[in-house]
Amino acid sequence: MKILILEDEKSIANRIERLLKEIAGDKISSIIQKESLSEALDYINRYTIDLLFLDLNLSGKDGFEILQSLAAETFDTIIVSAYRDKAIDAYEYGVVDFVPKPFTKERLAKAFHRLNNNRPDVKKIVIKKQGKLKIILVTDLLFIKGANIYSELHLSNGTKELSDLSLERFETILPDYFIRIHKSYVADISKATEIIIQPGSKYELKITEDLLLPIGRTRYKDVKKKLTDHQVV
Repeated sequence: MKILILEDEKSIANRIERLLKEIAGDKISSIIQKESLSEALDYINRYTIDLLFLDLNLSGKDGFEILQSLAAETFDTIIVSAYRDKAIDAYEYGVVDFVPKPFTKERLAKAFHRLNNNRPDVKKIVIKKQGKLKIILVTDLLFIKGANIYSELHLSNGTKELSDLSLERFETILPDYFIRIHKSYVADISKATEIIIQPGSKYELKITEDLLLPIGRTRYKDVKKKLTDHQVV
């Protein structure tokens, strides 16, 4: 997970970083700190992040400006602010949690774990392409394939797009009918029709007549159950 902390008080930013490493060190790949709104927006426009810890008062600038931008659809946000009266407004932007200052390690941990247990009803994915943001509807997405440092998003119209989000990250943000069927594949189980058993105990998930995706042997039982449950529903 790539985390950005936007906080203009260095001591608080350092404390958030230190506590996050204690809370979830093995889940964090990088933590970047920015002190100003302009620096943060520039960084977000150039790099992908998974989670933003956001202060709302940034030397007189309103942190909500980030949540009003299209880029905010590419990451989750946890507000850390002394302005408790802004909590309702924050939740209207779809933030994961509002952590009031001063905060404890336990309160920060609660917010972080809420992120992992709160699978959102995502309707679209925003990717960066040629310096611009492009919207992909989740309903157009068939499956995602891991491709080195990128992920390939394969769409129902036969095209594909690249994202620098990991498969693990997509598992977190996509609806629960997108499941990991293989170490390199996440697929929309609601679009699947059957599991095909090939010679040599190889399993494949049939999405369309021309599309078969590999199922990892260790994931076969789970995929079979979820496919059956979905068909029953």
